[in-house]
Amino acid sequence: MRVGVFQPKSSVIILLIIISCLYTSCQLAELQVCKLCSGSALNASAPVGQFCASSAGLMVGRCCLRNDNNTSNTEEYVIGLDLSNCSLSNVSDLREASTAVIIDLSHNPIANLSDKVFQGFFYLKDLILPSDQACPGGNASWEKVEVKEGNRLCHDPLNLCNQTGQLALECPENSLCAPYGPGFSECKCDGKHHGYKCLREGQFPILQVFGPLGASTVLVATILWVTQRRKVISI
Repeated sequence: MRVGVFQPKSSVIILLIIISCLYTSCQLAELQVCKLCSGSALNASAPVGQFCASSAGLMVGRCCLRNDNNTSNTEEYVIGLDLSNCSLSNVSDLREASTAVIIDLSHNPIANLSDKVFQGFFYLKDLILPSDQACPGGNASWEKVEVKEGNRLCHDPLNLCNQTGQLALECPENSLCAPYGPGFSECKCDGKHHGYKCLREGQFPILQVFGPLGASTVLVATILWVTQRRKVISI
């Protein structure tokens, strides 16, 4: 007669619980930028509130979120961020709002706002800052810059790859210059090349890279299952 606990099954359950917890933590972490300032947006007539209402978004904390149901991506993402009047003296990480179209940082005692904070913000069109802060990349990086009612309004970042008189980004062969946020640009490989300096031709070998990795994972899991099964307690 055999009595015992099937350890591999217990291990799988524990692993699933851990993965679930990690996934939940990641989901919550994605919204931490919306909680940098307590409370909701000050009023619906504020720039972010108006934009959110006109874009079919939903205000959650200080973020305007949207979910494109017509795409395969069902997760909500930030299209607007209102951190105005939050007594923020340091703003160093807004990556969770990199999909934002409008960001309001006005009425904050911010000191030394780095341009790199907005690196990778491809969709940013409007940035509202305290009047003593410069637009990322300088005025030459924006279509329109103005100071109004104590705020600096930065509107529509320019594509530096198309600008004359600017320090051009020299991209290697088989790559193209592309915008990478206000005042930034990057080199992207064209559709036929990849790898270091875009020297490798053809598509990235997904099957060749991840195929052996997946097979190795299955093999290791099988070995562990067989070895662990021997530890079932027998009576």
